[in-house]
Amino acid sequence: MLYLLALLIGVVAGLRAMTAPAVVSWGSYLGWLPVAGTWANFMGHWIAVGIFTILAIVELIADHLPSTPSRKVPQQFSARIITGAFSGAVIGAAAGATIGGLIAGAIGAVIGTLGGAEARSRLAAAFGKDPPAAFIEDAVAIIAGLLIVAAVA
Repeated sequence: MLYLLALLIGVVAGLRAMTAPAVVSWGSYLGWLPVAGTWANFMGHWIAVGIFTILAIVELIADHLPSTPSRKVPQQFSARIITGAFSGAVIGAAAGATIGGLIAGAIGAVIGTLGGAEARSRLAAAFGKDPPAAFIEDAVAIIAGLLIVAAVA
């Protein structure tokens, strides 16, 4: 079950790169992720929560700009894999399975990046414009991230 949750948080990173570490940090801060005494203990500190929350908000805003590059360009794709792997590793750390969580999170990020791009493209075509599709994707990433982290608790 833990590996599935790590995979799913990776999918969230594929949708929104910084949402995954933000919700994992909030989960650590709120005590939903028992990472005290692990390498991931810092994720529950208010400074980490603040930094990741600000980065997630900036990303949510930037994603709606027409100049934002595709998530499938190498820089965007690799950032999603890194944040997915990191977030999966934090979830894994809650049960002493950091490496397994890291791998599952990276795989999930690839799935989320490619699947999210396809889903958003289809939604945008259905709406005839991108903004509604982008807002739906934002909501899915945030809600799914919170549900995943809560499921670990």
